[in-house]
Amino acid sequence: MSDCLFCRIIEGEIPSKFVYEDETAVAFLDINPWQQGHTLVVPRRHVADALEDPTALAEITPAIGAVGNLLKKKLGASACNILSNAGADSGQEVFHLHVHVLPRYADNPGISNMRGPISDDLDQVHSRITAKR
Repeated sequence: MSDCLFCRIIEGEIPSKFVYEDETAVAFLDINPWQQGHTLVVPRRHVADALEDPTALAEITPAIGAVGNLLKKKLGASACNILSNAGADSGQEVFHLHVHVLPRYADNPGISNMRGPISDDLDQVHSRITAKR
């Protein structure tokens, strides 16, 4: 869909900080992160949300797990929050299914602290996640 922001990111029309991709999904850093390393996992095919086509969420589940483990390994997170909004009243702003993977750290635990302090910019975080070490 040419008017969908995430479809345009997937197609490479809009630059993004990709940290993972496979045949069904891509993952990139959120430009308004709640935590250092906040990443969005999206299906390559356009689906408005997880309720429009419940199979889409199942299709990207392996990517969600891979991204969560990548963020824990590369950023030293001890846990992750994983969430997806379905519909405008839930807070969904881009109507292409996406799952937020928020790495969490021992110094700022719990769902009440989901939106935490961000110290690194996207370039620095991207370099840490994608470094070949």
